[in-house]
Amino acid sequence: MDPVSELFSHSPWSNCLSPDQRERTLKSLYAKSYAAGETICRKGAISNVWIGIAKGLIRLGIESKQGKQLSLATGIPPGSWFGEGSLLKKEPRKYNVVALRKSTIVFMPEEIFFELLNENFAFNRFLLIQINERLGQFIGNMEHDRLLSPEEKVAQSLATMFNSLLYPNIDNKLKITQEELGNLAGVSRQRVNQALHLLQQEGILSVNYGEISILDMDALRAFEQ
Repeated sequence: MDPVSELFSHSPWSNCLSPDQRERTLKSLYAKSYAAGETICRKGAISNVWIGIAKGLIRLGIESKQGKQLSLATGIPPGSWFGEGSLLKKEPRKYNVVALRKSTIVFMPEEIFFELLNENFAFNRFLLIQINERLGQFIGNMEHDRLLSPEEKVAQSLATMFNSLLYPNIDNKLKITQEELGNLAGVSRQRVNQALHLLQQEGILSVNYGEISILDMDALRAFEQ
């Protein structure tokens, strides 16, 4: 199955569409590939697409004139859709979207997005729930950035990637490198290594090459030093 069809078929909102809506939507979707570190969308660009992740891992963030970076959300894994806020407000994008690894991104044109918004009640409900979850995540990220230790930031960055409403296709295993996790948590690779070692010692997770398995999700979300 090609990336577009695969992402579409595994997206929860696709199940609520009528046969005609499914056909029109699937025909409108298109995909592009991006290398690690490549910018997918820039801050200030026109918001005219809804964005889905078919493969890879991406980060939403902003950068100061001095080069300091701030992540606005944890890594967004495959199976996820985002950017509905900017589309609904019809405003320039307020953040950069960057591929943390080689990624395949699927785009839905705004015409189809607003057709579904106007025609389908279930699609509206999906967006409402997603926006509410995203708002809660952003508030949590602000708290984590200002109040938590580096080890706690790593734990919470991992925990937020296991939100079944925002990221429906992820299980208890996450393919991610320590460098990628450091970029998301805003800490050095060395501190990521220390945090993962501590969390593994406490039986919260296990670490293999390029993959982290969560053994106790409740303990990960509640982790404190």
